[in-house]
Amino acid sequence: MGLLAYSGITTKVRAMESRLLKPEQFQQMAELEDVRSAADYLKGQPAYAEVFDGLDDTRLHRGYIEQILTQSEYRDFTKLYRFSSVKQRKFLDLYFKHYEVEVIKKLLRHMLGGREGQPDLSMFQEFFEKHSSLNLEALCKARNFSEFTEALEGTVYGELLTQMQEKGQTGLFDCELRLDLFYFQSLWKLRGRILGKEERKILDTCFGSRLDLLNIQWIYRARSFYRLSPAEIYALLIPVHYRLRADKVKQLVEADDDARFFAVLKETPYGKQEELQAGKMPDIQLLSNQMLNQIYGKTGRCYPHSPAVLDSYLYRKELEMRKIITTLEGIRYGLPAAEIMGLLAKQ
Repeated sequence: MGLLAYSGITTKVRAMESRLLKPEQFQQMAELEDVRSAADYLKGQPAYAEVFDGLDDTRLHRGYIEQILTQSEYRDFTKLYRFSSVKQRKFLDLYFKHYEVEVIKKLLRHMLGGREGQPDLSMFQEFFEKHSSLNLEALCKARNFSEFTEALEGTVYGELLTQMQEKGQTGLFDCELRLDLFYFQSLWKLRGRILGKEERKILDTCFGSRLDLLNIQWIYRARSFYRLSPAEIYALLIPVHYRLRADKVKQLVEADDDARFFAVLKETPYGKQEELQAGKMPDIQLLSNQMLNQIYGKTGRCYPHSPAVLDSYLYRKELEMRKIITTLEGIRYGLPAAEIMGLLAKQ
């Protein structure tokens, strides 16, 4: 059944995967002398020729290029959606909430960061009109948290931010954390309604690991950077335990210092990385990225006739977006190609 149901979409995904940038292409781009040259390089790649066509030379700043790259990501999602069956579209509809959360977070950063001018998301309007009830125009015009919340009225996000406003939790960190928490809780809760038992088991490898790793990152950030109490940390965590047992969560939250935190992490299923086994205290974000890259790569290869093939591709596409932005910013600031490639290896 899986082979018959997914043979068409798997073929489509494999064709799209062949257009993802390879390490040697990132190397070539990193060696270019300016952002204009890098943009021209991307324009010459099949996956980006259309979105980079007619690039405005006067707007080669990060925000503009990020919008173009995001448009490429949305177009890939649309291609997969059009090619999918009714059942596969149910999974993509659930995945789409990720894009809603990301655009809300982006607009919150703009507003709460006090940036000048009104963000322009007009190039995404058509895409969101097909899949979302968000009023992007109203969100872009919001000048403060109250107006932003009003623009989300009638959506699940509006209810969430209203509750946060009532509690005085309107800082960017609080908002982004709560939005991520909401998305992954919803994903975990709703997956059973749209996925069969075997499909759910396969995707739980990705979803469950991502939930565990998010909890690990949030525990570390809350302890080391925000100095929150154990009670405050527990309140922030996703109440799901996939491979990270509750007793290990307790030990991580209540660890006396970072050395003890990483010693406990080493004893979990996520502690098999070389640096941890060697007794080092690695970058927690880098550690999570490495593990997720391995997990998504493996599930996409091992279960091609399941929703994992869609989930894995969209993950890899988003990763490619981040790597392109890092490369362009490295070029902009005159970093050597070797240094840029070193930064990409950490993503």
